[in-house]
Amino acid sequence: MATLGTLLAAMLAVANRRLYVYEDPRIDEIEELLPRANCGACGRAGCRQFAEALIEGEAKPSQCTVNSPELNQQIADLLGVSAGSQERLIARLACAGGTHVAANRARYEGLKSCRAAALVAGGGKGCVWGCLGLGDCVEACSFDAIELDRYGLPDVDADKCTGCGDCVDICPKDLFSLQPESRRLWVACNNRDPQDEAEAQCEVACTGCGRCAADAPEGLIRIENNLAVIDYSKNDLASPVAIERCPTGAIVWLDRGDEPRRGAGARKITRKEPLPRMEPLPRV
Repeated sequence: MATLGTLLAAMLAVANRRLYVYEDPRIDEIEELLPRANCGACGRAGCRQFAEALIEGEAKPSQCTVNSPELNQQIADLLGVSAGSQERLIARLACAGGTHVAANRARYEGLKSCRAAALVAGGGKGCVWGCLGLGDCVEACSFDAIELDRYGLPDVDADKCTGCGDCVDICPKDLFSLQPESRRLWVACNNRDPQDEAEAQCEVACTGCGRCAADAPEGLIRIENNLAVIDYSKNDLASPVAIERCPTGAIVWLDRGDEPRRGAGARKITRKEPLPRMEPLPRV
């Protein structure tokens, strides 16, 4: 037994020497300076993988948008590289149809989950494109950056949002997207129905009227499938002038703090209470 034990120990020692993989000790140091949120906002699976990418020169410290600029600079100083510059990405919702402006045609009873409700004929909302308001995104956000407002719409706190994309992945209606902070012109709607159908379901739906496209610099906005689409490659041309004649206020300008501002031509919304449930559409 003693001989066998000695032999196995020797084999393990040889295997350890031959199979040893060197790991840069700076990886641990950098990981200590990272938030360890493992949110994926940097494009890596976790903070350790991001630290490895920094060591390899495949990433810049500023790509961690969860970290403070001071900590990212410490990482840059440790590696002897530039911290780089990375514009923050913020989750934005392409829907403004809260319960006070968007109709419901059915009362959903079941698991309180947007994904579950969406499986039941798309949910009870009249607008099949709109937010169901059951808060899957709130539960998915690890940074408490999203809460439901009084009308059942997700409200993103831009200061807390890290751009991790969890809300994007979990929304069954594909209403969330990560947008650079500099994009201030925003279409808060995803409805593709013709004008009359869209307005019948939601008072703030985009109707595809084309006024925003006509008022904006040429090529900045186009109408596709009854919905205004912004060409962000021309983002430097964007200004609030495009929102002023929007009759429903579906296209907004995001002031600092991401507070949406509607144009002067948008109808005023004074209702504070939820709309009553509408009668189902007749069969055809």
